[in-house]
Amino acid sequence: MPRAATTSDAFNAIAEPRRREILSFLALRERQVGDIAATLGIQQPSVSKHLRVLRDVGLVRVRRDGRRMLYRTDAETIRPLHEWTSQFERFWRHQLARVKERAERQGAPEPRRTESQPKEES
Repeated sequence: MPRAATTSDAFNAIAEPRRREILSFLALRERQVGDIAATLGIQQPSVSKHLRVLRDVGLVRVRRDGRRMLYRTDAETIRPLHEWTSQFERFWRHQLARVKERAERQGAPEPRRTESQPKEES
């Protein structure tokens, strides 16, 4: 089965790591293309292409301020992504708890023996 175009839905659009990076950056506040490119170290034409995909699926909105174009994430459109991924949160929490427990077991110092304590036999 051929893969869906990246502009077909939000899930395909955010499959690209740079687009996720741009979305995260825009979550802080509105930005111009040049600001995004400079801060994230991505060439401006690439940023424009990524923004176009994100706009086409509704994850990013654009506002004109005079000659400037300001981009921002659209929280309402992102909500379905969050709701879908949040159903897996319990798995992540469980895995993180297991990792923490294992790290604590491995990092715990061995109990110190004093001279008065007898040596354990194996």
